[in-house]
Amino acid sequence: MRWMLKRSDFIQQGFETREPEIAADRYIQALNEVGRDISGGSVLVLGYGGFFGLGVALLSKGARHVTLCDPYAKLDHNANRALADSTTPYLQVIGRKTVVNPEWITLIHKDIQSVAPEFEQSFDHVFSSSVYEHLENVDGTTAALAHVSSSGCFHLHFIDLRDHYFRYPFEMLCYTDWVWRTFLNPDSNLNRLRAWRYEAVFRKYFQNVKWETLESDLKGFRDAEKRIHPEFRSGEEQLDAITRILVHASNPLTNASKAGRDY
Repeated sequence: MRWMLKRSDFIQQGFETREPEIAADRYIQALNEVGRDISGGSVLVLGYGGFFGLGVALLSKGARHVTLCDPYAKLDHNANRALADSTTPYLQVIGRKTVVNPEWITLIHKDIQSVAPEFEQSFDHVFSSSVYEHLENVDGTTAALAHVSSSGCFHLHFIDLRDHYFRYPFEMLCYTDWVWRTFLNPDSNLNRLRAWRYEAVFRKYFQNVKWETLESDLKGFRDAEKRIHPEFRSGEEQLDAITRILVHASNPLTNASKAGRDY
């Protein structure tokens, strides 16, 4: 896995890990475009990769508190120590460890589905980038996120719809579920959901849902089209060729999010 992370043809480190300042600016710009502001708000970031950089960047840009949630995070001690040396008061160095200041940052190293039912805090903003495509239980995670959202919470989820062997972005859609899960699905898991299926899940738990196309690869889709299984095709070429989307969701449906049926 480490060997593949170093090569762009395979799996890349998360955007928040590689470029936390740019990632923070991207979230803030997307909020501003819909007339919203991060200032004074509590933020939940789903998936942070073990580096505190995005949390610090969001705080420095006006967030009141940031919660970083990632059940698979392995703390990047060197990067966090370097960040702590230049950042106050968000991080603290205690002996050889760099820890977050709980007044500013909360860490959750469990699946959000397992902690949401008893979670006391509600968030003003929920962000993720290249996380949703890796989820095993998209419905359950979305229900959990709705449960911990305030009534006015605004969600931004950047989702990559490509096979993560990026030279062939639609290759994963060319296999049956059994073949994919048995032989080809990477350890990081790719759920292979398409844009319209994400929309359907979010509409179960939020009153307002909108998504926008960030990237599309019509040529790549046409090259693979004859091999792509029908469950991954909507019948609209322009829709099926989409490779990256941004989902906006707001106004959680209280009854649906608290039902807890799937998480």
